Amino acid sequence: MSQRPILSNATVDLTREVEVVDERGRRSTISIPAERPLTVYVDKRELVTLMTLGGAPEALTLGYLRNQRLVQSIEEVESVQVDWAVDAVAVKTRRGIANLEERTSKRVVTTGCGQGSVFGGLMDEVDTISLPAEARLKQSVIYRIVDLIRTQQSIYKQAGSVHGCALFSAAGEQIYFVEDVGRHNAVDAIAGRMWLDGLSGNDKVFYTTGRLTSEMVIKGAQMGIPFLLSRSGTTQMGHMVAERVGMSLLARCTGKHFLLLTGKDRIVFEPGSADAGLRVA
Repeated sequence: MSQRPILSNATVDLTREVEVVDERGRRSTISIPAERPLTVYVDKRELVTLMTLGGAPEALTLGYLRNQRLVQSIEEVESVQVDWAVDAVAVKTRRGIANLEERTSKRVVTTGCGQGSVFGGLMDEVDTISLPAEARLKQSVIYRIVDLIRTQQSIYKQAGSVHGCALFSAAGEQIYFVEDVGRHNAVDAIAGRMWLDGLSGNDKVFYTTGRLTSEMVIKGAQMGIPFLLSRSGTTQMGHMVAERVGMSLLARCTGKHFLLLTGKDRIVFEPGSADAGLRVA
C-alpha cells in the first residue's frame, strides 16, 4: 500500500466582490476570481511561485511536481502544507530531490497562463511514453462529455476569467472538475488528485477549456491519458507531440462538432450519432 503524504486542508475564498459602473453610469457589484500567488518551497528551498485560484492547492502542488518530472512517485513526498497567511506551501520529501538545482536551472517559457515556464526540455521524456493502443472512445460519449461540461456549475459561469479541466471515465462519467486562473494549474491539480487516489489514466478522458499546446499534450501523456478533448484548438507542436505519443486529440468540441486530429483509430464512430439527439452510451 502506497504511503500518502500528510496534507493540509487549506481553504480560501475563490471569488471576490467588486463594484463596477456600466456604460450608462449604473453601479453594481460583480464577482471576480480571487487570483493569488502560491510560492512552493521544497525541503526549505524556494522553487516557484504559481498564480492560482486556490481551490485545490495541495493537489496543485503535487501535480506540479509530478508534471515537472521533479518527483517520480507520490511515495517520495512526506508532506504538503499550505499556509494562505503567507501565500506559501511547504513540501517535505522523504529523501530529497537529487540534483534539484541543476534540474531547475533550465527554464522554457511556455504559452501557459498562470504558470509560464517548465523545467528542462519539453521533449525529454516524450519518446519513453507509451499510451494504451487498445483504449476506445465512443462518439456518443464525446457528446455526453461536452454536454456535461456545458451544464457544469462553475466559477466561470459566476465570475468568468478562469479555465476548467475535467477527468472522465471512458463511459463519460465525471471523476474530477477543477478550475484555475491557468489551464496548466487545473491540469496539475487533477494530476495531483489522480496520484492521491491511485488512479490510472489508461482508460480516462481529459477535457480542457484551453488550447492544446505541446505542454498540455505532454502533461496528459505523462498522466497516461489516451484521449484529450478541448473546446479550443491546437498548435502545430501540440499536434506533433500527440502524434508521437499516440494520443487521440480532439479540438473544437462544441455541441455535436469536433475535429479529430490524431489517434483516429481509437474513436468509435456511430452512424447517425451526429444528427440524433444526445445519446448516452
